[in-house]
Amino acid sequence: MHARFAPIVVLAAGLAVTGSAVAQTASTIAEAQRGALVTLKGTVERITDDDEFRLTDHTGSLTVYIGPTPVPVGVGERISVTGRMDDGLIRELYARSLTRQNGTTVTFEHRYD
Repeated sequence: MHARFAPIVVLAAGLAVTGSAVAQTASTIAEAQRGALVTLKGTVERITDDDEFRLTDHTGSLTVYIGPTPVPVGVGERISVTGRMDDGLIRELYARSLTRQNGTTVTFEHRYD
């Protein structure tokens, strides 16, 4: 007997995900699991490149990649960011969207998705 996998829709932290992905809302950077779809809140620690920055909270920090889009936030800004954690050795978040402190949401389209 062959198992069939039907597409699913998961709602988490205002994010709709279709397919077999399961959303995880990590409450801290330290809790974010490799390969998981997460939403993290923190402060922009520094801009490290045209299309990436460091996000920090009370448990640590990680690189957030938003390429090929230029970084739309400033150092010291509090944000919420949603994306997929890299499943490699380096803890990095590939952002799909971020919400600025003023409520503005910016979405990112990646060529590798």
